[in-house]
Amino acid sequence: MIPWLDDSKRFPPVELALREPNGLLCAGGDLSSLQLLQAYRQGIFPWYSAGEPILWWSPNPRMVLVPGEFRISRSLRQTLRRGNYEIRLDSQFPTVIRACAEIPRKAQQGTWITREMQLAYIRLHRFGYAHSVETWIDGQLMGGLYGMAIGRMFYGESMFSLTSGASKIALAHLTRYLDQQGFLLIDCQMNTPHLASLGAHEIPRSEFIKRLQVLCTENDQPGRWPSDGASQGWH
Repeated sequence: MIPWLDDSKRFPPVELALREPNGLLCAGGDLSSLQLLQAYRQGIFPWYSAGEPILWWSPNPRMVLVPGEFRISRSLRQTLRRGNYEIRLDSQFPTVIRACAEIPRKAQQGTWITREMQLAYIRLHRFGYAHSVETWIDGQLMGGLYGMAIGRMFYGESMFSLTSGASKIALAHLTRYLDQQGFLLIDCQMNTPHLASLGAHEIPRSEFIKRLQVLCTENDQPGRWPSDGASQGWH
């Protein structure tokens, strides 16, 4: 059994999260901006399907990526150098999160990005916490990703591609932008072979919590990112 959040909506200690399924901490609460920001600052995130109560997670270990350690494959580097695309930040956030929810992925049925979830992150985008990185080709949005920025922490949420490699292009530009802006860690949540191939690695949850407690308070200045902030070419 997991606890339900009471009227105070305070999360239980993450050490009480289940081992199986890994990281399930509690249920209930809401997706208000205050609740979500409180969650992220404590290393907790929502993940549930339509028709389920809101479920909150804090897995152990935690998958993270240091922005400067992103691995660029030879083929991706060639694509970046050709530069037959445009990178924009925060220009079409609602479109990006909707695409992440609606575009099918291999070996995945349905989506966890419910309509309620989309509206919650669109509110956070308006408050300057949620951001999108977008790959445009010939004037069309062809891929991208979104996530949360608090202080010097970035929390990756989801990505999509309408053409091969478009989301990886966005991720490459994001990691370089974050590195330039002084961000020190990207939360990738759960381990996957794909994330590991890009340079992400696992750390104990205790270490993750200790680091974010510092990083979330450093230079915490929410605001919209400049549209051309990550458009620098690749050489």
